[in-house]
Amino acid sequence: MITKKQLDELTYEIIGSAIEVQKTMGRGLLEIIYLNCLKIELSNRNINFCSEMTIPVFYKEKKLEIDLRCDLFVEGCLVIELKAVNDFTNIFEAQLLTYMKILKAPKGILINFNSSNIFYEGQKTFVNEYFNKLN
Repeated sequence: MITKKQLDELTYEIIGSAIEVQKTMGRGLLEIIYLNCLKIELSNRNINFCSEMTIPVFYKEKKLEIDLRCDLFVEGCLVIELKAVNDFTNIFEAQLLTYMKILKAPKGILINFNSSNIFYEGQKTFVNEYFNKLN
């Protein structure tokens, strides 16, 4: 089981990876390009992840014939949702929080590669009730 401290350190590494990608590639590209670059950067840092993971959706215990797709699920505990947009909207946050709930992930990061500075304005980190249960 991961601890809060380990999860915070992982978060630091992921945001650092995103900053490196943006520094190298710049702004204004498609989300899929940033996703592929971030996958390389995470691999270079020996961080395990699943990319574009299919998340089944259920309604009253019945599986729907549609799935959600999570951009990155890191180390089995952290959801990353990537954007390349002018501004974050509430729907992006809701999407990330839903993925976190379905995957029982204690932490999630929303990253916007179209921001001028990922560290200050281009990322939002979220925790939920699963985070509060960690040591």
